[in-house]
Amino acid sequence: MEQNQYVKDAVELLKALIATPRVSRDETLATDLMQEQMTQWNLSPQREANNLWAISNKFKESKPTILLNAHIDTVKPVKTWTRDPHKPTIENGRLYGIGSNDCGGGLVSLLQVFRMLRNHELPFNLIYIASAEEEVSGKDGIERVLPLLPKIDVAIVGEPTGMQPAVAEKGLMVIDGYAKGVSGHAARNEGINAIYKALDDLIWLRDYRFKKESQLLGPTKMTVTQIESGTQHNVIPDSLHFVIDVRTNEYYQNEFLFSFLQKKMKYCELKARSFRLHSSSIPLEHPLVKRCTELGMTPYGSPTLSDQALMSFPSFKLGPGESARSHSADEFIGLNEIEQAINTYLTLLTA
Repeated sequence: MEQNQYVKDAVELLKALIATPRVSRDETLATDLMQEQMTQWNLSPQREANNLWAISNKFKESKPTILLNAHIDTVKPVKTWTRDPHKPTIENGRLYGIGSNDCGGGLVSLLQVFRMLRNHELPFNLIYIASAEEEVSGKDGIERVLPLLPKIDVAIVGEPTGMQPAVAEKGLMVIDGYAKGVSGHAARNEGINAIYKALDDLIWLRDYRFKKESQLLGPTKMTVTQIESGTQHNVIPDSLHFVIDVRTNEYYQNEFLFSFLQKKMKYCELKARSFRLHSSSIPLEHPLVKRCTELGMTPYGSPTLSDQALMSFPSFKLGPGESARSHSADEFIGLNEIEQAINTYLTLLTA
């Protein structure tokens, strides 16, 4: 089959996915669609929850294994869309629709590359995973599939990077903070104001800067993003809750950082929602990364999270589209970006 037909198949599959709502934790219909299509292409897909995977026909345990991964799910459409987010529309070489950029372009491009190479005798094995729940880092996503697979040596993740290799990625930790006071009447000098108790800790969180900065990812950054307290204007608030969004570089493990923050709080109690989502990276000396640079690509560090955070092996992001389009109104992917991605992946894996 001519390569342009694989590009056409990628676009048609992406159009069908756009027309199928697939918000995180509700991807069943989209996974059904992909499973049926992969079966028609004789890819022998296997399924766990709403995750699909396929293994190349020439698989040998003695060879290293490369994982090709992208996610099925999307965020909910924002209210500022000017067109139907679930109506795939092609205008001026752009395919508009929810999830077209994040990360439908990578999802269908990597699938076509796997389809083209699955029967080839390569110096490595290939595994393709279309994962669920990536946008919420859900436990029924790729984390549920990886234990079922053979050993993986490295992964290419098809997130939108403008087909430049994102060789490092910040981790994420979400922390809930709590301050306790004593309620009383605001007109009298009664009670203990939970807002005032929390102020010193909140100011410290605002002003503190972590010392170790990454060449690719920059500093570890924490931001208080939510706060709630009080019931009405004349009642001293007896509790306060706030949320800290922490984006870690490779120098700070989530568990260490949480323990450090706890010790710095004077009045507030902290609780981490999870430690799972660590920063990830791949050495610049890795053969796939070196091959990317030989092809004229420029490695960089990414501030956004992906399924890489749940991978225990080296990985990097490389996919069509641009991160700035993700989660935005009137999201699109260029048809030429899909074609370029397929060509680039093939060159990277077969040269």
